[in-house]
Amino acid sequence: MAAPGIVMDSNHQSNYKLSKTEKKLLRKQIKARHTLLRHEGIETVSYATQSLIVANGGLGNQVSRNQLLPVLEKCGLVDALLMPPNKPYSCVRYKTVEESKKAYDTLSGKEIVDDLGQKIILYLNFVEKAQWKELGLQALPPGLKVIEEIISSEDEKMLLESVNWTEDTENQNCLPDICESILEKWLKEGFIKHKPDQLTINQYEPGHGIPAHIDTHSAFEDEIISLSLGSEIVMDFKHPDGMTVPVMLPCRSLLVMTGESRYLWTHGITPRKFDTVQASKGHKSGIITSDVEDLTLNKRGIRTSFTFRKVRQTPCNCSYPLVCDSQMKETPASFPESDKEALQLEQDYVHRVYEEIARHFSSTRHTPWPHIVEFLKALPSGSLVADIGCGNGKYLGINNELYMIGCDHSQNLVDICRERQYQAFVCDALAVPIRSGSCDACISIAVIHHFATAERRVAALQELVRLLRPGGKALIYVWAMEQEYNKKKSKYLRENRTSQGMKEEISNDASVQELLVKQLPNVGNQDSAHSVSSINDFQDGGCNSKNVANSKLPIHTNRTSFHSQDLLVPWHFKGNPGKDKRVEPFGPLGSRDPGPVFHRYYHVFCEGELEAACRTLNNISILQSYYDQGNWCVILQKV
Repeated sequence: MAAPGIVMDSNHQSNYKLSKTEKKLLRKQIKARHTLLRHEGIETVSYATQSLIVANGGLGNQVSRNQLLPVLEKCGLVDALLMPPNKPYSCVRYKTVEESKKAYDTLSGKEIVDDLGQKIILYLNFVEKAQWKELGLQALPPGLKVIEEIISSEDEKMLLESVNWTEDTENQNCLPDICESILEKWLKEGFIKHKPDQLTINQYEPGHGIPAHIDTHSAFEDEIISLSLGSEIVMDFKHPDGMTVPVMLPCRSLLVMTGESRYLWTHGITPRKFDTVQASKGHKSGIITSDVEDLTLNKRGIRTSFTFRKVRQTPCNCSYPLVCDSQMKETPASFPESDKEALQLEQDYVHRVYEEIARHFSSTRHTPWPHIVEFLKALPSGSLVADIGCGNGKYLGINNELYMIGCDHSQNLVDICRERQYQAFVCDALAVPIRSGSCDACISIAVIHHFATAERRVAALQELVRLLRPGGKALIYVWAMEQEYNKKKSKYLRENRTSQGMKEEISNDASVQELLVKQLPNVGNQDSAHSVSSINDFQDGGCNSKNVANSKLPIHTNRTSFHSQDLLVPWHFKGNPGKDKRVEPFGPLGSRDPGPVFHRYYHVFCEGELEAACRTLNNISILQSYYDQGNWCVILQKV
């Protein structure tokens, strides 16, 4: 008799009838296979191998290595257990196929309890092999160091007991002399170079965090130090080019940030109750690499941080002007007051930018979006379709049964289309040189959000309708203000582990106990410290927020939630575009120089805004309005 976990071939199935429980398990296993293939690209096999994918048995759903490994070892000698970070599955490789078979038969459908005390069911499937890309970075950000066991457990206890969280912080006296003596000792031993004169104390419960940020340049000097007490934590450091480095800060360790790590990299703590850590290192400091054979979970405790800074008395002249509030020039663009200003804004911060970044931009735009593919493939054979704002032409070859033509404002992007043997030409999306009523369908993907006024955005929509024949359809995609919808983060946000979205940041920060701006004794000009903040201020304007005419456009932080509808989005160029007023270098970064940064204008749409703009048009009906991975989308039909 076959065990419940065995997937039988057709000959065996004809001789054995599965029970109701076995059928349910089989359905779950098949679903797990499809999910792994669709979302992770992991292909399972129907025959026995040494390797098994364990669905639901991953760090991403709070199953630790110490919890899973003993369960797997009951079935045989485990050669390797691979647990990729933040994934809800793992891969186990046994010494023999027979042991792998035993695990498949025994553990498929087995219920275990995760580290949060919740019951989960494991589903196992055979694979030939499973590999995950590992982080290439093996060094701390420049200027960052972590010094372990910087104080004794006795001093830790004294520091924690010296904080009275119930008192009004404005009426508290300075901390005991122990802080003074500890700082003097660190100076003498060379751990720090300058004596701080300001202190911030934070306490974090498990599950709390702090948004990714850079301490204000103009407020504090170069060296910023933070002492971790009570519990260890993983802090995420992120470079502007997207590189994220998780660093373990052990209990009683001192984090020292200077230079690039202080001025350029953001640092923050992701709100969660467990950290992914190196199993072999325990709580030792260092980078948490993506070595899937050596990752496990570590439950957070209550951590108190003592962060010392020295108040700056003169403007900052660091080597990172793009992120320096002392050196940063005014945002180079303002919200337009007229159509003429809107046209100039689009020329400077859309058209010229795409002309410069065309090749690099094209190299990142290669995977068609499924719903757009579905729209194109559903059109009748022989349809004439115009892609207005076609970019590098990634949708022009989706359906060979269509006659597709593309246009774009960028000559360089059109050249790429032509290199790929697509029909494309240069034009303005407000004046497309195609006869009215000649197209069976049009698509406009990620284009209309680049127009700088509501009137110009409606005009772009009207131009699409003009091209359509009666009964013709248009598909329109624009960026959404809401990058988290129906409690799900968009891919745009999910690609940044450090950023948690504004709602989550606010809710988690509100529960962090904090004593701010405590002045250490014997320092001059103390009053200046009370007017500065340790974290750059941010506001969540929401979809009701409006830019005031002549106000400066904010520069967005990539892979974070939007906090303004009209903004400049950075493009970190990899190449050598030459000097340009729209480009700001980050400064000397050595081997990590991300290249110049271009800024592109966007108007991100709120829920219902695109649909409302379409309803102002004559002779159209809206067939469908939906949200797709951080975009608002409309399918309209000309009537």
